[in-house]
Amino acid sequence: MTPARVPPAHPLVAHVQWDRRQFIERVAAAALALGGAPSLLAACSSSPRSTDPAISPSTSPPPTLPYDPALPYWMQGGFAPVHDQVEAFDLEVSGALPPELDGLYVRNGSNPASGPSPHWFLGDGMVHGVRLAAGRAQWYRNRYVDTPLLREGTGLLGSSAPGGARNQSNVSVFHHAGRLLSSGEVGLPYELSTTDLSTNGPYDYAGRLTTSMTAHPKIDPVTGRMHFFGYGFVPPYLTYHVASADGELVYTGDIEVAGPTMIHDFAITERDAVFWELPVVFDLDLAMKLVSGESTAFPFRWDESYGARLGIMPLEGPTSAIRWVEIEPCYIFHGVNAYRRGDEVVIDACRLPHIFREGGDTGSSRPHRWLVNTAGPQLTVSDEPLSDVPMDLPAVDRRFTGRRSRHGWYLMTEADGDFPIEFAGLAHRDETTGELDRYAPGGSYRLNEGFVVASGDGEGEGWLLSYAWDRERGASDLVVLDALDLASGPVARVHLPVRVPYGFHGVWVPAASD
Repeated sequence: MTPARVPPAHPLVAHVQWDRRQFIERVAAAALALGGAPSLLAACSSSPRSTDPAISPSTSPPPTLPYDPALPYWMQGGFAPVHDQVEAFDLEVSGALPPELDGLYVRNGSNPASGPSPHWFLGDGMVHGVRLAAGRAQWYRNRYVDTPLLREGTGLLGSSAPGGARNQSNVSVFHHAGRLLSSGEVGLPYELSTTDLSTNGPYDYAGRLTTSMTAHPKIDPVTGRMHFFGYGFVPPYLTYHVASADGELVYTGDIEVAGPTMIHDFAITERDAVFWELPVVFDLDLAMKLVSGESTAFPFRWDESYGARLGIMPLEGPTSAIRWVEIEPCYIFHGVNAYRRGDEVVIDACRLPHIFREGGDTGSSRPHRWLVNTAGPQLTVSDEPLSDVPMDLPAVDRRFTGRRSRHGWYLMTEADGDFPIEFAGLAHRDETTGELDRYAPGGSYRLNEGFVVASGDGEGEGWLLSYAWDRERGASDLVVLDALDLASGPVARVHLPVRVPYGFHGVWVPAASD
């Protein structure tokens, strides 16, 4: 087993020596130095916070167009937050909703409740859901995830260290063992009601989950077990978990790494858990500057000297059996899928050349493949680009998670749009031929991440759901596309009465499971 690296004189050596008490003390001291102001988010708030998150502090501002470079991009255009919590019934539909779509589509995103957030990733969680049944769109609702940070207005780096229930739960939603859960980057998940998207409260697996849960758990389609992990700012830096098909936490194991890095996603095969540890490291000084208002820099930074590597371990543990292999420095927000091919583990992911680099970043995320040979005492790796089209936020037919899959769906991005980050449409990629099938209307119609809802026996047979912002109408649609024929355009559009801001990750909850 390759030992964890702790390079001599490396800046992370100091991080390794912190304990949780020291970390909390430093965060609290920074807040007290401001006379108790809990965070930049609260300091920037221009309107009082309601103690009841069902009451909006103000009406939602109209999106700013064209792009104003003097303002953060995440507070403008399709990114701009909405403040009103809305419900609407018997929604107008153009086209014909497939009758087999009987369930709830819900998606999470970062949406500061008042004032600007210091980064797109650091707003309060807000979920947007549409209930479909019998060819009708029964209702739309959006709701804040009711967290202590929402009620206090403190932001993620507030008067106490993030973790546990103190997180914004703003990145994803997933459904397992009859529960709809939302998750952020750190901390516990929150359970949501599928009836009205209200928050039931934090969920800790009967007290057994004591570390964070990140946003991208993987459910094995054969066993029904959910595999997930959490990372932290103090030891243990990385922990792997397994929940049984009925929702009991049955395995927890720490993975030894050198320091606190941002690990947003991972992958599984039918035999393996696959991790990537990459050179984006937590910087406590940046975090303190964010708390004090001295800087709006994200509290992670690019540090190429930390190195980059892939780790392969047995599915369900033990974590002590993980083996690592070095790769070229890069960053991965999102894996696509992984699978076993004999002794080889095939890993497809969306690769960025770098991120959070001092002086700015160039380059876009593109699909990439790593081939890790697990035969012999040392892992070996080769890699290859899969496409030159900028795209990320991938989706697969989840019946093929961890198995060889032919189809992938992506949100395309463009570099010459109105904003530093602009969405260009959805693409289906045949992973065998490399052929792309696209729905990219452009102009005033902008898509978000897609989610595949299976309706046939074959891989990819079904529907791709996505929220789309219609700039001309000033509101959003829920778009339904044939997952294997995107170019033909939507088979149905559910017209929502409000705009759904650009966000992150969603899930489909079948009616039989809600």
